[in-house]
Amino acid sequence: MTMSHLSKLPTPDRIRVLAADSTAMNTQLLVEGLGRNAQFEMIEAPLADSEILPLVRNERPQIALISAGFGSNGVPAFELVRRIRAQVPSPRVVVMLDHSDAAAVVEAFRAGAHGVFCRTEPFPLLARCIECVHSGQVWASSSQLQFVIEALSQSGSTDFRPLSDSPLSPREADVVRCLTEGLSNREIAERLKLSEHTIKNYLFRIFDKLGFSSRLEVVLYAMGNGDHRGGPTNGRKTQVASASRKSAGPIPITVRKTAT
Repeated sequence: MTMSHLSKLPTPDRIRVLAADSTAMNTQLLVEGLGRNAQFEMIEAPLADSEILPLVRNERPQIALISAGFGSNGVPAFELVRRIRAQVPSPRVVVMLDHSDAAAVVEAFRAGAHGVFCRTEPFPLLARCIECVHSGQVWASSSQLQFVIEALSQSGSTDFRPLSDSPLSPREADVVRCLTEGLSNREIAERLKLSEHTIKNYLFRIFDKLGFSSRLEVVLYAMGNGDHRGGPTNGRKTQVASASRKSAGPIPITVRKTAT
């Protein structure tokens, strides 16, 4: 197993980052580049996908930085992201993309990523991305978020049914389903014939069970963790129309503890 720590001893105030790029050389360069930042404790991932999950369990990184090109001869990158997200405790995941392709962006969030970073962006911005995701934010550009919004409207995500191991109750799943439709608390209350206060309580319970603190994260969870067997995306990448407006650059979506 190939593993490299650029800090000799784990330090509580450093962010532990597992890096897995498409080749051993790229991974090493990524580790060395980010390791120059004193706030990161870097962990170099092996190329063998079978060694990644044991490494995550043993080293417990706080961030997993996974290239979309990883695992070309083994487990696909997005499937690896799903498996990493299933670990307990689970690191927050950033997927690196060669290009900001709509299908890849949607698939990354569907797999459970907390952020996507395009290699066309300046390298110093990657550190900022890691910091934001570590602090509980979602990292994406405005155009990438538009891809996700379009996917939700086109892919039948409103047919969300939680997987068998979901911690959500049936009523909580109903609330999540309404969130994917973009309904407000009042509209959800009207749909489910409940009070707005009750809906807020459900949202707080959903946030607590899933470890989230924003509606956006819940919607992304629904994209990646629902059973959509009745929808048109069964086993296929979602095809999304290109966003009509250009991104002004990656933007962190600040997460606040609120149910409104």
